[in-house]
Amino acid sequence: MPPPPPPDDHRAGCSGEEPGGEEESILLRGTIEIQGRMPWSSNGTYLVTVTDRDEEIAAIYKPGRAERPLWDFPDGLYRREVAAFELARQLRWDMVPETVLRHDGPLDEGSLQRFVDADFEQHYFTLLEDEHHHPALRRMATFDLVANNADRKGGHCLLDRDAEIWGIDHGLCFHTESKIRTVIWDFAGETIDDNLVRDLERFEHQGPSSELQTLLHDDEVEAMVRRVRRLLARPRFPEPRSGRPYPWPLV
Repeated sequence: MPPPPPPDDHRAGCSGEEPGGEEESILLRGTIEIQGRMPWSSNGTYLVTVTDRDEEIAAIYKPGRAERPLWDFPDGLYRREVAAFELARQLRWDMVPETVLRHDGPLDEGSLQRFVDADFEQHYFTLLEDEHHHPALRRMATFDLVANNADRKGGHCLLDRDAEIWGIDHGLCFHTESKIRTVIWDFAGETIDDNLVRDLERFEHQGPSSELQTLLHDDEVEAMVRRVRRLLARPRFPEPRSGRPYPWPLV
């Protein structure tokens, strides 16, 4: 299945949502310079600096041509990285770092995501020990159910210097078949928080944004809507299913 056609701009537009902030604008407009390849990544993933006038930020660049083909996901995982940010934006869940689509990257088209200055000694299993983090982790678990995340490792939960939790690495999301693989099963059987349910209700009422419809295939968008409706019909965190409910490695 070929990827959807690229949007006219470097990223999908705002479609009535609040405009992006300064860092997102830098990601969209700035000059990209590769600093090095990130270790331990299965696909080509690069640490870059993005410079716009006198402003510079660090970012993670994932070019499409550096992806390894997968038998169960179509090409264009980098587009799913952007779609994850757009989904979080529409849900108003500030949990995915700003991520944009750039057609003019140094290694051709790819995603560009703000680098999170995190405490890399922390991950899901250490964060879980502090109940203060549980609301953010429950929100992330809910997001993964909507996005159908097939690869939520512990190290994909980052704690930044302001004690905010961010989710990264969303290339294996939005499949039409159920592929949930996650380390976040500790809330299984519990009721999803009312505030998260209200956000899902708003999303279901609005429908997926034009950005999501541009970045994903029609059947993937329809499957996402069905997942939201199932959660609204039974707002509980599911139990781990049989098969492969956990990613590997766990962290």
